[in-house]
Amino acid sequence: MLQVTGYCLSIFIGFSLGLVGGGGSILTIPVLVFFFNIDPLLATTYSLFIVGLAALSGSVNHYRLHNIDYKTVFLFGIPSVVILFIVRRWLLAMVPSTIILFNQFVISKSLLILIIFSIIMSIAGLSMIIKKNYLSLKQEQNITRLIIEGCITGAITGFIGIGGGFIIVPSLVLFAGLPMKKAIGTSLTIIIINCMVGILSNLEMVKLLNYFFLLSFAGFAIIGILVGTWTLRFIPDKRLKPVFGWMILGMSLLVFIRMFIQY
Repeated sequence: MLQVTGYCLSIFIGFSLGLVGGGGSILTIPVLVFFFNIDPLLATTYSLFIVGLAALSGSVNHYRLHNIDYKTVFLFGIPSVVILFIVRRWLLAMVPSTIILFNQFVISKSLLILIIFSIIMSIAGLSMIIKKNYLSLKQEQNITRLIIEGCITGAITGFIGIGGGFIIVPSLVLFAGLPMKKAIGTSLTIIIINCMVGILSNLEMVKLLNYFFLLSFAGFAIIGILVGTWTLRFIPDKRLKPVFGWMILGMSLLVFIRMFIQY
């Protein structure tokens, strides 16, 4: 019964990716761990394949709808992925496991990551809700600005470990000036690159995967993303922004609750 529920949730994972361009890794890893009893470390590798395959299928529809900004993919996405790789491969290991230790008060590296993650999500969510207008085209086409903001987004995503579309989409809307639907399509393309880089940095885990399970789970996620992309056609951009903002705020609240329960 748990596995049936897990497969149903995989459809929702794909639907989230298709509708708002994010939620893949944040939702996939807990489902794999709690519903299929997969080791958390191995689950991250499964997640890269599943989210990458789902994003690939969703990006095909967005390509047909002209919702992918290729200039932003290269100027924003490539620097983001490069910095993400550097942070995950080398810089994160330099952060000590215990940040603050004072009597019984302890802030560990994992707790610090959760705190930063929830704060960033709260700020991004509020910005999406409050800010009604997009940036001008002149601001959007500022090459230096796009590269710098891509690097910052990659550093944040690399440090917190999970984020993906939930960080990329607000960044593309608030910093790159893309309308929501184009930001979602562009985000899926960047996520594909993200997943490829992540897989290449975890090749030792690839041989441990159950590919029958991987393809079956990804198949349900692809069904969900196709439905989400189809649904996206009927929702105006102005409504998508606040909906996405409230989703991010809700996710940041869940992270806060998890911190209190776990720590």
